[in-house]
Amino acid sequence: MEHAMPGSTTACDACAIRHRAVCGSLTRDEILQLNQIARHKHVSAGQTILTDHERPEYFANIIAGVVKLTKTLADGRQQIVGLQFPSDFIGRPFGSRSPYYAEAATDVTLCTFGKERFERLLMQHPGIEHRLFEHTLDELDAAQEWMLLLGRKSASEKVASFLLMIARRSRQVTCEANKDGLHFAKFDLPLTRADIGDYLGLTIETVSRQMTRLKSQGIIKLEGMRTVIVPELDHLAEAAEIDQS
Repeated sequence: MEHAMPGSTTACDACAIRHRAVCGSLTRDEILQLNQIARHKHVSAGQTILTDHERPEYFANIIAGVVKLTKTLADGRQQIVGLQFPSDFIGRPFGSRSPYYAEAATDVTLCTFGKERFERLLMQHPGIEHRLFEHTLDELDAAQEWMLLLGRKSASEKVASFLLMIARRSRQVTCEANKDGLHFAKFDLPLTRADIGDYLGLTIETVSRQMTRLKSQGIIKLEGMRTVIVPELDHLAEAAEIDQS
């Protein structure tokens, strides 16, 4: 389902993710130009956003929800290669097709931009192109960190690192003061235990075992199958062997 953005800039000005998204640091004129081609799109969990074999019709900022990125191997097997969160950008401008398959891991709200019009806007407004380049470099840094995690960390450190990543991104979305303290986080896992195992290179049994271990140590609390509470993020970072300084 898509909805055209209103002619005024009210929607852009009030957008919760604007200052962290591609739209951040743009001039007023650039914001107005971007607003003219923006459309909201709601995607239900499990639905496809982009395929890795078709020409994309649009690019998008994620406003709410989590998107799962996968690559398909020659024999048909799929591997989860990344997760995207609110303020992340979906798509590869000037590319003939997407390098990955993007699926809504949860219900997702997107701010979409038609491919041709957005690419013309990039050529006309270097500020937007520069901001997109910065986002691309951030994604590269994150990918390099993830290579370290997959190559060198133990199973317990991998699971703790995954939970810490979700916790940090979830806190960025809420933004408001947390009544439970600066180091508290509560979130729903965007992936099943099987998908988490696929993402981390672990079996589902190992993921469940490490989650139980973190719970028994008091580092996390679990509510049902999906909800995770982190009373103290510093303790989770220690379990993940991540320097908080």
